[in-house]
Amino acid sequence: MIKYIILLIILLSSTFQVSAGTIDPYNEDMKYIEYGQKFSCVGKLCGIAGDNKQYCASAVAIDNRFILTAAHVIKEAKSCNITINGKTIKVINLEYPIEFEPKNFGFKDIAIGYCDNDIGLTIYPELYENTDELDKVCSMSGYGLTGTFETGAIKSDDNRRAGLNTIDSIDNDLLICSPSGSYKKTSLEFIIASGDSGGGLFIDNRLAGINSCVMAADKKPDSTYGDECGHTRISKFISWIKERKIKIMEKHNGQ
Repeated sequence: MIKYIILLIILLSSTFQVSAGTIDPYNEDMKYIEYGQKFSCVGKLCGIAGDNKQYCASAVAIDNRFILTAAHVIKEAKSCNITINGKTIKVINLEYPIEFEPKNFGFKDIAIGYCDNDIGLTIYPELYENTDELDKVCSMSGYGLTGTFETGAIKSDDNRRAGLNTIDSIDNDLLICSPSGSYKKTSLEFIIASGDSGGGLFIDNRLAGINSCVMAADKKPDSTYGDECGHTRISKFISWIKERKIKIMEKHNGQ
């Protein structure tokens, strides 16, 4: 595993727009934009951080009121909203594992949020509970910087992109992918970039990972060839997610 890990929290001004992921330079960008339209459950998560700056990242709606995102995205958040399919909803309850520490890269980087209004999608992804993720073909999507594996993440727009990859390895709590350039290369090769944190990795249309980080041996986590991306493994947190949903619902139903 590449040993240098940089978490993907990104602090953005209110006028900064984000797009998603770096792509195979031999593919048309429009293919990734079109594929991204299939992931209506992936939204843009924005709010105010502890230093009063606006931040934006990504999140995944898992039912009509609950979202999952990365813990490092919301750990210092004062407020938070998700915009999904043109609808902006306030997130009023955010929780992450008490053991999570940003300096402990690759561990417990997951958070759950409760929305104060219905998200309103017609379908939500099931959670991937199997532990057979290794070597599976996966899809990933989010709202982050974009570019190619040659240029790195260098530009932004307001399109949700998505692409494919293969899970190369599992380390700590992370599913790990990379631009393979080999026989394992997928038809729509893609890895996450800055701002994709909190978005989703999917296996067989089920949510199997939460976008967490980019790892770079050259200490430049710009999502180029040689870098890897890490995704918090949903199968390891199934019990935690279910328990937190019950506790949060009890709290709000009792109000």
